[in-house]
Amino acid sequence: MADFKYLIVGGGMTAAAAVAGIREVDHDGSIGIIGTEAHPPYNRPPLTKALWKGDPLESIWRKIEGPGITMHAGRTVQKLDAPNKRVTDDQGASHGYTKLLLATGCTPRRLPFPDEVQKQLIYYRTLDDYERLRAQTQHGQRFAIIGGGFIGSELGASLTMNGKQVVMIFPDAAIGGRMYPPELATFLNGYYREKGVEILSGAKVTGAELRDGKLVLKVEGEQGAREITADGVIAGIGVVPNVTLAEAAGLKVDNGIRVNSDLQTSDPNIYAAGDVASFHNPALNQWMRVEHEDNANTMGGMAGNAMAGCTVSYDHLPLFYSDLFDLGYEAIGEVDARLQMVADWKTPFREGVVYYLRDERVRGALLWNVWGQVDAARALIASPGPHRPENLKGRLPA
Repeated sequence: MADFKYLIVGGGMTAAAAVAGIREVDHDGSIGIIGTEAHPPYNRPPLTKALWKGDPLESIWRKIEGPGITMHAGRTVQKLDAPNKRVTDDQGASHGYTKLLLATGCTPRRLPFPDEVQKQLIYYRTLDDYERLRAQTQHGQRFAIIGGGFIGSELGASLTMNGKQVVMIFPDAAIGGRMYPPELATFLNGYYREKGVEILSGAKVTGAELRDGKLVLKVEGEQGAREITADGVIAGIGVVPNVTLAEAAGLKVDNGIRVNSDLQTSDPNIYAAGDVASFHNPALNQWMRVEHEDNANTMGGMAGNAMAGCTVSYDHLPLFYSDLFDLGYEAIGEVDARLQMVADWKTPFREGVVYYLRDERVRGALLWNVWGQVDAARALIASPGPHRPENLKGRLPA
C-alpha cells in the first residue's frame, strides 16, 4: 500500500498543471499520479496541429519530475473508496490519499460497427492515436475523416498539408456548422475544397467493412449512396466525460463531475478539474464543462493550489483556438450557432470578429484571424449590457 498526501487520478494536461499548482504552495508533500495511458503527461493540441507541421515529438512533454512525485503510467483506477480515502487500480494496488483530484478526462464516442472494423478505426485523441495515424501515412495516401468539428477540421487540414488525399464526411451542412455563422461555415466548405479536400456534407456513414485490407465506408447523403475506400479512417464525433468512478463513489454528477468555486466535489477531500469537471461560470451565469487546453491548464493549476491549502475561486472563462490551413482563431464563451450572431468583418471570412448574443448580452466571441483581444472579449462578456448588434461594430478591433 502506497499513501500520498496528494493523489491525482488521470495523467493528462490537467494532472501536470495540478502538480505545478501543488508545488507552488507545498514543496515537499508526496504526490501520486495514476494515468491510463502508458505515457507521462503531454500537451494534446499538437497531436492535430503542430506535430503535423514539423514540431518534434519531444516538444509535447510536460515536466512533472521531482522529489516526492510518483507516476503510475498505464494503470486505471477502478474503485474509489471515499470514506476510507483510498483508490484501487486495475492491478489491484491500493493507494491512499489525504486530498484527491479527479482529472479523468473524456472518452471518444464510438460508431456502432463490428469489432473487426472498430480495430481499424482511429478515434483520435491520444499520442498513441497520433503515432498510429502517422505510421499509416507512411504507406497510405487516401484518408477518410468522419466528423466536421474540431478534430475533423484540424486533421483534414493537417493531412492535406502533408500531401494526403482527404475526404471529410459529416451530417451538418458545413464544417463547424454548429459553431460558426452559416456563411462562414459555407465559406469553409469551399475553402477546404480549394485546398483539395473532398467534402461530403449532409452525409452519414451507415456501415463499414474490410475489403482487401482497406476500410470501405458506406455513405448516404444528399448526393445519394456511395462507397469510400480509404487507407485509414479517423473518427472525431465527440466525447463523453469519464464520470463512472465519481458516480460509483456517490459524488454529484451532472454533465461532468460537479465542483464548487473551490473546485471541490460533493466530497470536500475530492477535487475535480479539466474536461471532466462541471463548474459554474459567473460571467455567463451558467454551468459549463470545457474540453480545451486553457481550461485544463488553468483549472488544473488552481485545483493544485486548493488541494495544498490555498483559497481559490475558479471564475475563469476559458478560451479555445484552432488552426485551419492558413486560417486561425481564438474564441471564448458560448460560441454556438443557435445564438444570435453579429459578424464584424474587416475582410470577409479572412479577418474579423463574430459576436454571439442572447437577451442583449454578449455570450461569446469568435476572433477570426484576430489576435490579442481575448481579455477584451472576456470583459465584454462579463459586462451586463445591453448590447445591441448595431453597437458591436468595431467593439473588438480586428
